[in-house]
Amino acid sequence: MAAFKKLNIADEKKEMIEMPRHSFIQMTKLHNVMGRIDYITSTVKQENLYAVYATQPFRSFWKDLAKCNREEFAKSGTTGKCIEARELIIALPEGLYHYEHDYLIKHFATDFKKKYGVDCYAALHHNKRKTNFHIHLIFAERTKLEKPVVKVAPRNMFYDENGKHVRTKKEISDESGDIRNGCKIIRKGEVYEKKEFSIKDDRFKQDSFLGEAKVFFTNEINQLVLHEEDKLKVFDKNSPYLATKKIGKNNPMEEQIKADNEVRQEWNRTVDRAIVSGVLEEDISKIRKDEITKKVWDSIDLYGDRPDLLASIIKLAIAVLELLINRIMLAAVGVAEKVLDVIPGAGTGEATKTKAQETAVAVPHPEKSLLASKYVQLKNVHKELQRQNEAIFNLERNRGNLEIELSDCNGVFRSGKRAELQKQIDELDHMINDMKRQLSSIVQEYGYDNVKEFYSDYYASKGEYEDYIQESENWKKKQSRKSEDSSRISKQMKNNQIMDNEHENSKPTIRKNLGRVK
Repeated sequence: MAAFKKLNIADEKKEMIEMPRHSFIQMTKLHNVMGRIDYITSTVKQENLYAVYATQPFRSFWKDLAKCNREEFAKSGTTGKCIEARELIIALPEGLYHYEHDYLIKHFATDFKKKYGVDCYAALHHNKRKTNFHIHLIFAERTKLEKPVVKVAPRNMFYDENGKHVRTKKEISDESGDIRNGCKIIRKGEVYEKKEFSIKDDRFKQDSFLGEAKVFFTNEINQLVLHEEDKLKVFDKNSPYLATKKIGKNNPMEEQIKADNEVRQEWNRTVDRAIVSGVLEEDISKIRKDEITKKVWDSIDLYGDRPDLLASIIKLAIAVLELLINRIMLAAVGVAEKVLDVIPGAGTGEATKTKAQETAVAVPHPEKSLLASKYVQLKNVHKELQRQNEAIFNLERNRGNLEIELSDCNGVFRSGKRAELQKQIDELDHMINDMKRQLSSIVQEYGYDNVKEFYSDYYASKGEYEDYIQESENWKKKQSRKSEDSSRISKQMKNNQIMDNEHENSKPTIRKNLGRVK
């Protein structure tokens, strides 16, 4: 559950909390593992190299690994480039810089080997401006066998120029009977194959591996950070939100990525508003899939790789989502939300319990859970979101009316009126954009990453609170019945006592009368 800070929004000043950061981990395929190891461990090529650690430090291991991969790649006949190893680039919070660097790099490398069982070579870096603290972690996809598998030729074996095994010597001989260049013969009894490594681990090829690695390293980082604000979160790809893109150093597309990130954030703010308006998360995700994901793939099919078209695709998706929000808000116009606050034991008009009734109470009053106790406070935040959303909606309606008036304002002599209307529309646009940003920041002020996360807690808290109210009502009814039963038994016992007394008092009179008869 998200950390919950001050919630008395009526009386206390809100305390701004830094928004949680998402972890950044990138994976690349290496076609020259030795060259890459030399690069990340070079004090000449790296501006700030702090520490290096390898679970398998011998260079012969990595050379043999590269050779094995190249040989297996040649045998497979696959086109393209041979993948000799893979590399993860892991961004670290700046707060970890104060750890001992040798300990830090060793911690991540050894924990990675424990989890995945493969050797790795890691280096701890800062960029030149010291704004990006990170780890390069190169790892093998094969493990070294404890005992090499050696294969001996049972007879003479013949290989052509491509290294393909053929049956007879004639197939590798020229017209004069000599062995062609590039072909070879392995004599009987000679070693023709020696395997020192296992086959490649398929899980590193799976799309799910990078997501799993992000979760693993994020947990590793969060165990080491000293301050809550340095903790990282893994971005949920299945959520309706869009992730912003990291801008690397010397990126020629820096300005375009910044513009795309702004549009992505605008989509995320619109998602927040949609959730506040009551749009189902499934509907938002469907719009994202249909209007963004599918449109991006269609764009790639039609125009190729054109990143400059992404912003326009997202803007159209925002327009579709805003239309859905407006339909829901229009349907809700004039309908006031009725909220009944029931406080157990307050204002019920019950008389003070007598001592006898208090003793009769055997079942304890239901206890309110921690989540249920937050409901009233969370409801205040919910109401603030609703007020902000309604204010945005009213401004949008005013803007719509002005746009209609502007479209009807024709004629040469009405240019001044048109200019005034356009100025009012621009001012409303500015106000609406500011209020949308404030809508998303309301929940961030209380430690929530986004509106979706807040409403997850809000509805869970509301459910537990309603259960508590119901249990309290049932408890009061049971106590009331017990009091009635106790009162009825007490009354019955009193009546029985009176009858016994009357019976005792009548006995002497009967004896006296009997005496008189005699």
